[in-house]
Amino acid sequence: MEAVEQFLKWVKESDNIVFFGGAGVSTESGIPDFRSVDGLYNQQYKYPPETILSHSFYRQNPEEFYRFYRNKMLCLDAEPNITHIKLAELEKAGKLKGVVTQNIDGLHQKAGSKNVMELHGSVLRNYCECCYEFMSAEDILHSEGVPTCPKCGGPVKPDVVLYEEGLNQKTLQDAVYYISHADILIVGGTSLAVYPAAGLIDYYNGHKLVLINKSTTPMDVRADLLIQAGLGSVFSKIEI
Repeated sequence: MEAVEQFLKWVKESDNIVFFGGAGVSTESGIPDFRSVDGLYNQQYKYPPETILSHSFYRQNPEEFYRFYRNKMLCLDAEPNITHIKLAELEKAGKLKGVVTQNIDGLHQKAGSKNVMELHGSVLRNYCECCYEFMSAEDILHSEGVPTCPKCGGPVKPDVVLYEEGLNQKTLQDAVYYISHADILIVGGTSLAVYPAAGLIDYYNGHKLVLINKSTTPMDVRADLLIQAGLGSVFSKIEI
C-alpha cells in the first residue's frame, strides 16, 4: 500500500512527531467505543451513553451513572496493544514528542509513554469532592452504589471530563503547543466529531498531516496522507 510506505518513510526521517488519538486506539485492546450505541446498551440502560456520561446526569442520577461506569468504563484488565507499544518506543527513541489522547484508560502510560496529554482525564484517578482524597480505580470497581471517601465520607468523582464539562486548560495548552510545533501530526482512531478536541488539528502548521482511521472523518480532505485501515495493521510495520 503506497500510503503506508510513505507514512513509514516520514516516520523514519522525523524526530518531531506528535500523535493525536481517540477510541480507535484502544478498541484493539478490547475496550469498546461507547459512542457506538449497540443493543447491549439498549437492553441494560434507559439512556444513551452520552446522556449517562454527562455532568447533569452524574449529579441527578449518581447510582445509575456508577452502574454504567463500572460496567463499561472500567476495563482495568486491558493491556496495551501494538499501537500503544510502538508509540512508546518512538518516544523512547527520541522521535515522538508527545501523545494527545481522548481516551481515559491509561494504556499509553501502561505501554511506557511518558509525555501523555489526557484531554478527557483518566479512570485511574478518582477524588473525593469534599477533601480531595485519592481513590483508586480498583476501589471504585469494588465499591457499591455511589463510592464514598474512606477519609471523610464525601462523594467520590472520577477525574474524567464528562459531557457539559470543560477541558483542563493546562492539558489543552500543552496539546496546542506540541501540535503546533510538530513536523508530523499523526491522527488515529478518532472520528474527529467531539469538540473541542477535534478542533486541535487546526493548530497544526506543517505539511505532513497523517490521518489513520477505519471509517471516513470530516477532516479526510485536509489530510496530506490518508490511510483507511486499523491502527494496529499500520503501526505494526514501524521499525525503530
